[in-house]
Amino acid sequence: MCGIIGIASNKPVSINIINSLKKLEYRGYDSAGIATLTKNNINEKKCIGRVDELEKILFKTPSDGNIGIGHVRWATHGIPNTLNAHPHSTDQVSVVHNGIIENSDEIKKELENKGLKFKSQTDTEVITLLITEALKENDPLNSVFKTLGKLKGSFALGILFKDFSDIIIGARRGSPLAVGYSKEENYLGSDSYALKSMTNKISYLDDGDVCMISKDEVKFYDVSKKKINKKTHILSEDENIADKGEYKNFMSKEIFEQPITAKTCINEYIDSLKKDINIYNFPIEPTKINKIVLIGCGTAYHSCLVAKYWLEELTSIDAEIDIASEFRYRKLKFSANNLYIFVSQSGETADTAAALDICKKNKVKTCSIVNVVESTIARNSDWVLPIHAGPEIGVASTKAFIGQLLVLFILSLKLAKVRKDINENVYEDNIKNLIKIPEAIEESLKSENNIQLVAKEFLNAKGSMFLGRGSSFPIALEGALKLKELSYLHAEGYPAGEMKHGPLALIEEGLPVIVIAPKDKYFEKTLSNMQEVIARGGKIIFITDNKKQISNDNIRFGLRVPFLNNILSPILLTAPLQLLAYHVALLKNCDIDKPRNLAKSVTVE
Repeated sequence: MCGIIGIASNKPVSINIINSLKKLEYRGYDSAGIATLTKNNINEKKCIGRVDELEKILFKTPSDGNIGIGHVRWATHGIPNTLNAHPHSTDQVSVVHNGIIENSDEIKKELENKGLKFKSQTDTEVITLLITEALKENDPLNSVFKTLGKLKGSFALGILFKDFSDIIIGARRGSPLAVGYSKEENYLGSDSYALKSMTNKISYLDDGDVCMISKDEVKFYDVSKKKINKKTHILSEDENIADKGEYKNFMSKEIFEQPITAKTCINEYIDSLKKDINIYNFPIEPTKINKIVLIGCGTAYHSCLVAKYWLEELTSIDAEIDIASEFRYRKLKFSANNLYIFVSQSGETADTAAALDICKKNKVKTCSIVNVVESTIARNSDWVLPIHAGPEIGVASTKAFIGQLLVLFILSLKLAKVRKDINENVYEDNIKNLIKIPEAIEESLKSENNIQLVAKEFLNAKGSMFLGRGSSFPIALEGALKLKELSYLHAEGYPAGEMKHGPLALIEEGLPVIVIAPKDKYFEKTLSNMQEVIARGGKIIFITDNKKQISNDNIRFGLRVPFLNNILSPILLTAPLQLLAYHVALLKNCDIDKPRNLAKSVTVE
């Protein structure tokens, strides 16, 4: 989940590398480093912690050089320290790496038997030493290809050479890598976001590709060393994407952007005049779909869980969900009449991308629901449904989750209509309610003042529990995940009906328990489950869309969201849980945009 950058220019590059690394910190912030070529020597500077610390080092001892590479690290092999920080260099080569080399221990032993010494605990250093050894008999390009042939695992690489001061070589297998173009310099980066401030012309490497960049040109090669051409993408102009504006951090900005992003998403898919959904070009004729398999990780997996309820409620299609990291290792039975849907904010999630590759190899139809339409998962899918949420910088996903839910519901509704699983009136009523969602989300966000009071209840808590039934159960899971991610407080989400099958043992006097209880067919049963908690001293925070006042002296706090209809309640119940996690973390002085040990885009297994 690390981030890499490389720049070949006709002017000093260190300032632009630092600025790009700041944009890449959502990928990792355990350490940071830079290497430039200065007077034909590799000038390396590294630090533990954030890019700001690296910037201070460069201010005291500037790095000159018109060509260089940089890195932000999310630690895998080796603890976060300066020795394990990238780049990893010899006197001939410097390397930055995003990924995991699975056979690094084996290679390390071979190199140590040859008398070579290692400075770090990382898997990356084997790459540096392999290339250095290969350079004794090969040019840089062939040295890289020779090295790649020995590596197992995933990687995106940026490589600098002491004696070849005008080139950077990049390579990709598994982890994302992009190239950017401009008149007097060219770029290498983990994603377009890091390059966007410098160029809007981007090409993406595919698995097995190698590139060689200089200030004047970029050359691409496939896995067989054959020179190839790559398509150039022109990026859209997004203003102020890295500007927090009046907000303290990106997460609060992104939470309160949700009415706007929801409206954008809905407008992209809903024709309000015709009262219809603009989704066409299905990869499988909708009436022939037997099963939909939904696959994701983390928050995206929770959106899949909600979608399963929607598909079952609206359509006659069987729905199955899977965690991507489990899907890719199971013995699966594929069917040509199944549609496999992959959900990922970044479109670069390693496990999800690997699961998609398995589906491609088995020649089944795939769909991706992503925020980044230029991403690997989007490019490799048969069909793409963007969520149109705009760039999401905060590590804990908020507006992207709402976007995923909206697209999954819109798709479910369209399938129901095309397959004639619902009548026209039901179809149009749901479209009318969809159009009201942005306003309803805005209304639910007005509960922030009350939520600030609720948040104080968690400061001295040992943990917490989130309960829901039906489609509210995945929202309970998402609420618990957000609290864990942001405040580091233990939290668990459970189906409320499962309390008596074990989790009830966790209830003790004063434990905060968030009960998510929309006015649906489970409402009365959820109230009964709540009583089980009350009887054992749990502190109830009750969240509902029920307009009727709930009279219970044992409810510590009650929060109400707008009601549209039962089926859309998961979308509206989400915002208060996001705000709760946010305000608990704020009170605990946690780093909200960059929670410890996490990264935005999980590009390693």
